[in-house]
Amino acid sequence: MNKDEILAKLTTIFHDELDNDTIVLSFETTAEDVEEWDSLSHIQLIVAVEKAFGVRFTSSEIQSWNNVGEMIDCILTK
Repeated sequence: MNKDEILAKLTTIFHDELDNDTIVLSFETTAEDVEEWDSLSHIQLIVAVEKAFGVRFTSSEIQSWNNVGEMIDCILTK
């Protein structure tokens, strides 16, 4: 998968988990850009992303992400 394919899959996950089909993700999107993305939904998103991509993230990896692009980079390394 390339970055654009991962971004498309993540967009679907965000739509499903946050129950908002109007969310438009970019590589620069942060939690501050998405109203429904709070600390509780963050955990739900991580679990859904891990399941969808068949990966596991460490807490230090998750804490290091500043935007969706950094999450995608981490997925690519798995």
